[in-house]
Amino acid sequence: MSRTFFIFNSRLWTSTQRNPLIVRFLKAIMVKETGFYDMLGVPPSATADELKKAYRKLALKYHPDKNPTEGERFKQISQAYEVLSDSQKREVYDRGGEKAIKEGGSGGGGGGGGFASPMDIFDMFFGGGGRMHRERRGKNVVHQLIVTLEDLYNGATRKLAVQKNAICEKCEGRGGRKGAVEMCMSCHGTGMQVRLHQLGMGMVQQVSSVCQSCQGQGRRISHKDRCKACGGRKIVRQKKILEVHIDKGMKDGQKVVFHGEGDQEPGLEAGDIIIVLDQREHSRFTRQGQDLVMTMELQLVESLCGFQKPVQTLDNRTLLITSNPGDLIKPGDKKCVLGEGMPMQRRPFEKGRLLVHFSVVFPKANFLPQGKLKELEAYLPGKLEEEQPESMDDDLYIYADLEDCDFENRKRPSRHYYVEEEDYPSAGGVQCQTS
Repeated sequence: MSRTFFIFNSRLWTSTQRNPLIVRFLKAIMVKETGFYDMLGVPPSATADELKKAYRKLALKYHPDKNPTEGERFKQISQAYEVLSDSQKREVYDRGGEKAIKEGGSGGGGGGGGFASPMDIFDMFFGGGGRMHRERRGKNVVHQLIVTLEDLYNGATRKLAVQKNAICEKCEGRGGRKGAVEMCMSCHGTGMQVRLHQLGMGMVQQVSSVCQSCQGQGRRISHKDRCKACGGRKIVRQKKILEVHIDKGMKDGQKVVFHGEGDQEPGLEAGDIIIVLDQREHSRFTRQGQDLVMTMELQLVESLCGFQKPVQTLDNRTLLITSNPGDLIKPGDKKCVLGEGMPMQRRPFEKGRLLVHFSVVFPKANFLPQGKLKELEAYLPGKLEEEQPESMDDDLYIYADLEDCDFENRKRPSRHYYVEEEDYPSAGGVQCQTS
């Protein structure tokens, strides 16, 4: 839509500036195009507050989170508000329309500065909070760091070298020299191209795709003006050395976050680098929460008569695990030592328990001659007398001897099938008569 310009006497124009109603009327009839105003649903005489109110309502309505199919409409609304909310750009647009904005205009900037994307306008307008703000962050980078149980017990500091994207310092993330960035004419700065496909029977399909000319950036830089350091990509690959502090009592799988140290990208807040602790298996201890668990093997004489066994701790101290004579330790018993488990994070002087699982090794067969076994039997508790049914005679007992069995490689019992003769008649039975 186009409008006709009216030329007024300078004195008349100066006098009419004192009346806001007249000024708004004159502005309304002096604009060349109203496309951006129509996009926001406001008249050309709209004030800054009216523009903000209209943009707020439409941006919330057509945001891609709420209406995924209205991404193009959201970009057009954001582009219109970007121009009309800037007094200089609005003046250029009123005089020359959208063409003047694309060509640069006088004092309009031509979109070379502007915003990085419609989302930047939205985040700036709404304070960059909530879910929308999180979407404008770069991706987080996750690394695994192998640690030992000793590291988690005593605390440690590890250095980790990571590769990340950083904004090019030479071009300050522009991709080229100042003023060399221009709006892509293929997508009109939206970064998306919309094509219509005729499906027949009066049906048309609208297909949106990333603009191939600008790779979805909405802006282009000529080859001669591109930054030599980053090749126009605006970012460079950078090596970063991080010092990871492992606190006492940290756990396997726990995360250490370096905020803002992730990949950088122009127009986006840098993401985080997340270090995930991966504990190696320990040869002696396993961890259960704040407790340490170990297995101790005892000889039969130790389980019956007491013992003293040294245990090396994770901080190189020596514990003397003691069982006094007469304190019987049975196979499968569990005992604990208080205060010798894992330290608690941020409270390293408070520790869990050391849990000890006992297994008892019995002597080999025939370790004593028959005479000595009788002497040993005299010191052991007597055998329990078994109750025998009064009506059962000795000759009715079936004695079963114990044998050694290989339970891992035992063979499956063979199966025998018995076939009744009547199911399969012999050759001497009834036969068919043949002629």
